[in-house]
Amino acid sequence: MKKYYERYKHAIPLLIYAVIYCTWFAYLEKKVVHPETIIHMKVDDVIPFCEIFVIPYFLWFAYVSAAVAYCFFKNKQEYFKTCVFLFTGMTLFLIISTLWPNGHHLRPYVMPRNNIFTALISHLYNVDTPTNLWPSIHVYNSIGAHLAVVHTPSLARNKKIRTGSFILCTSIILSTVFIKQHSMFDVLTAFMLSGTMYVVVYQADIVGACQARRPGIKRRRTV
Repeated sequence: MKKYYERYKHAIPLLIYAVIYCTWFAYLEKKVVHPETIIHMKVDDVIPFCEIFVIPYFLWFAYVSAAVAYCFFKNKQEYFKTCVFLFTGMTLFLIISTLWPNGHHLRPYVMPRNNIFTALISHLYNVDTPTNLWPSIHVYNSIGAHLAVVHTPSLARNKKIRTGSFILCTSIILSTVFIKQHSMFDVLTAFMLSGTMYVVVYQADIVGACQARRPGIKRRRTV
């Protein structure tokens, strides 16, 4: 057991944060019913409703999970960077949603078509309220997952994986506005936050800097 603990103990922060995030988010979903802050941009009114984008929207769950899991098992350094990137943005999202409860009125009252994709969106609407939107975690975490791919050497060397990740990341970002889950404002602010965290996590390498300050810890180059 001690051998497995030493090998996988870096999962502990992830598990603890998952409990904290899910509990906090569930509380907000119940508390925020009629938010005072309504998010809207003029461009939202000209973006068409396109139900087929529900596919990449749902693929987000597998995409982000796969990126984190791969780094967890194959590249601990990139795993820590990915966790810092994701956790920081998700925590800021929770704080914003708590202090400034927000929502939107973009969802169609009646589905324009009747097919399997609109059925999936109707189910999504039923379980996910149009509240707690800013910035879009779907957008932010998708960018985080793609950054994990392109900064993990074993993945980055594979052109098909890099290209596939970029296409999926882009599709997920587009899906948030095409199925009316988010305003363009949520998307833009997610990009701004991602840019800031990219500088902190990948250019300034805050993870490596923190590890270098720990006594007895030597940084190793990952391949």
